[in-house]
Amino acid sequence: MPSPTYWQKQEKPLYKDLEWNFPEQKQNSISIIGGNAQSFSTPIKVAEYLKTNFPLKTVKTVLPESLKSKFPPAALASEDLKFTKSTPSGSFDKSAELTSAASDFTMFVGDLSKNSTTTVAIADAVKASGETPTLLTRDTIDLLLPEMPNLIEKENLFIIASLTQLQKLFRAVYYPKVLLLSEPLLPIIETLHKFTLSYPNLTLLTFHESQIIVGNNGEIITTPLENTNYSPISLWSGPLAANVAAMNLWNPKKPKEATAAAILYTS
Repeated sequence: MPSPTYWQKQEKPLYKDLEWNFPEQKQNSISIIGGNAQSFSTPIKVAEYLKTNFPLKTVKTVLPESLKSKFPPAALASEDLKFTKSTPSGSFDKSAELTSAASDFTMFVGDLSKNSTTTVAIADAVKASGETPTLLTRDTIDLLLPEMPNLIEKENLFIIASLTQLQKLFRAVYYPKVLLLSEPLLPIIETLHKFTLSYPNLTLLTFHESQIIVGNNGEIITTPLENTNYSPISLWSGPLAANVAAMNLWNPKKPKEATAAAILYTS
């Protein structure tokens, strides 16, 4: 049985040429938002990865102010490190600084406390980013499930999530189809095809049956995990999300192609 016409299989880079669009001089900015008083390693690691591997003028890390005491004075003096109002438990609270934290591309990378105050604060920040490309990943997905009906149609939205998280997202937005973890690859592809047709501003990246799956506006691209530098665990650790952000920052209007290219990108 032939594959559906909307499904491309990426055995080797389909869009290697997109790397030519990276600037020669440092330019543009990315904001990385995440962390709480007990955990903040992911935003720091993602920031360092982006600074090391891409010609970015600014990589801004935004943390709750409960973390200030964790940093030496020299780090606190950096313009690349920002702190915003925190809750008594040490997570993000609502603040003007948080809702104005967006850059040319904004990443919400997780390590977030799951509470209603932080849910509203992060949801407000996502909404305030407007048409700015915005990426949600890791426990940000779980935190924002109550707000997903208000966020899912945001322009230039990127979601990197496990299939289990997508199951919950489908329910949160009252989507009539169900994703089953026990299903083979083709039915999953068909469901994601229909889902991304329903939300054409959304670009999804997930993983199933040893395939990294990208969906955008009904088009699907799969990449075998064995052809990449990732494992089923490292997919979610941050570098892939950083690659997706950088590739899309410099290739606007091509979210499907840029996200697929990011999977096989090596610095």
